[in-house]
Amino acid sequence: MPDDGGRLLAAGPRVGLRPFSLHDADEFTARARESRELHRPWLFPPCTPEAYAGYAGALIEDPARAGFLVCEHPRNPEHPRNPADPEYTEHPEYTEHPDHAERGRIAGFVNINNIVRGAFRSGAIGYGAFAHAAGRGLLTEALGLLVTYAFGPLELHRLEANIQPGNTASRALVRRAGFRLEGFSPAMLFVDGAWRDHERWAITAPEPRRGAGQRL
Repeated sequence: MPDDGGRLLAAGPRVGLRPFSLHDADEFTARARESRELHRPWLFPPCTPEAYAGYAGALIEDPARAGFLVCEHPRNPEHPRNPADPEYTEHPEYTEHPDHAERGRIAGFVNINNIVRGAFRSGAIGYGAFAHAAGRGLLTEALGLLVTYAFGPLELHRLEANIQPGNTASRALVRRAGFRLEGFSPAMLFVDGAWRDHERWAITAPEPRRGAGQRL
């Protein structure tokens, strides 16, 4: 997905989704470092600018991947933004680059990997909330936006999420978004130094409604 400078592709009441940009390295990696305790042992987002460049670059350039930053709306009433607010000045890019403040602070990310077209039209999702956004329902809203965008403009038919059984928060998140449990795969993915078991959750696009006068 091209780096288009931060245009929102989908928006809800409190958050919006925009493509990853190489210019977001400082804020993203600062948030990732702040969130290590929350993320481990399930999630390992890039914590350095060098790691972020490779991670974001792949999401931007690889047609089989689509990455989105979850950004709070600048006027979110839960967190009004003004220069006196410590959250506003915590990261220098808000004062050095006013456009970052206008786009809203990064609350997390939602990605679609391994996109296959043709008859399959499927992708595997990955996601994470940063510590300041955890427990506020922002990622739930973002995942709903992602599903709608994937089944709309991206023209996908199926999304899957592979989740370690012990990750109860992630399992609850996809369940709220309408995913169903499809199965269990032992030693499926290599995570944190070992092959880990995963549950397979998935959601498919709703069937088009038949017209009132259409015969079955």
